[in-house]
Amino acid sequence: MTELLDPRNDFLFKRIFGSDENRDVLLTFLNHTFAEAGKPQLTEIILLNPYTDKDAPRDKQSILDIRARTSEGELINVEMQLFNKYDTDKRTLFYWSKQYAGQLQEGQSYKLLRKCVTINILNYSFLPNDQYHNVYHLREDRTGISLSDDIELHFLELPKLDHRTVPMEGGGLVNWLLFLKGANPSQWEVLTMNEPVLKKAMNTLEFLSQDREARLQYEARQRYLHDEASMIEGAKEEGKAEGKAEGKAESRAEIARNMLRLGLDVDIIAKASGLSEAEIRALQL
Repeated sequence: MTELLDPRNDFLFKRIFGSDENRDVLLTFLNHTFAEAGKPQLTEIILLNPYTDKDAPRDKQSILDIRARTSEGELINVEMQLFNKYDTDKRTLFYWSKQYAGQLQEGQSYKLLRKCVTINILNYSFLPNDQYHNVYHLREDRTGISLSDDIELHFLELPKLDHRTVPMEGGGLVNWLLFLKGANPSQWEVLTMNEPVLKKAMNTLEFLSQDREARLQYEARQRYLHDEASMIEGAKEEGKAEGKAEGKAESRAEIARNMLRLGLDVDIIAKASGLSEAEIRALQL
């Protein structure tokens, strides 16, 4: 059997969940997500940016999230994040706010604004608890009274599912997440008990894994994602190094100031602190 591709790759994720022919796959996944949050089930969704051949993984500008609208007009955004780009909370709020504000044309009433739901599937741990599914709303701290139901943020953290996590009998969100996490095909039968739509997602993954063009596009996207992750990590380490260097420089400056207060000669202070005589004279100003 051909080695299966990783469904956590955002390009592949959109092929499986964000295509018109797999709208039932997305709908079932969303309903399991909302069921865990105590929300009513959806009966229909409209894909606003279905997968097309234009979603080229080699194009850095490709939008590989999934956007949908419910029959009530609510907007849903689903995004798979393979690597931690940091500032996940602020990034989530920023993109949620763009989606929310983007509903209105100039001069339209605020009453036309509809609820926006963001679902982030994270391949890294983010929140400081053991829950793999966390949901946020806008509520008053002490009374829990909702200010508005228009904001709803879901975080699904795949690393919080480990070898002790067992599939749910009769199906459920955890079975879908175990599939995304990379469950061995030998476990697929138990994951798909009473879950025919999850079986369809698995069949799609098998088909794409055997398709030469899909593999080439997948590998191109993997290279881009790994390169991006490396650049982010490199920038982070560089920032740490600069911070340490700045800390050392400030420490040398403080030593020089103390020696100036003691009335020591500039040349002696330069030898002791490692600063130039010009830098020391600047501290005297």
